[in-house]
Amino acid sequence: MRVLVVDDSQIMRKIVTGALKKQNVNDIVEAANGQEAVDVVAKDGNISLILMDWNMPVMTGIDAVRKIRTGGSKTPIVMVTTESEKEKVIEAIKSGANDYLVKPFNPKDIQAKLEKFLPPSNG
Repeated sequence: MRVLVVDDSQIMRKIVTGALKKQNVNDIVEAANGQEAVDVVAKDGNISLILMDWNMPVMTGIDAVRKIRTGGSKTPIVMVTTESEKEKVIEAIKSGANDYLVKPFNPKDIQAKLEKFLPPSNG
């Protein structure tokens, strides 16, 4: 399983990838903004899950979700962000996100999303 981690903060990407590695997810691709995420998804058909920040330069996470869905991808997308207002959650779901994870989170939160969207590994 390959997971795409999208966040403009290199530190946050390290935190998320560290949490994924603790869950034995080692095939991780990173993007620093929404446009990079759209490009990665267009080129790589093996992405199993996308963890997407909301507020980023160049292209926001919500705009990237819309573009990814417009391109026909059905890959599950979890918004990982500080935006926790109900209206933002509804906007994200209407735009094509599958779920929502509010920062700060703990490794069990990441584990729950992996279990929800990824098939169990055999190892």
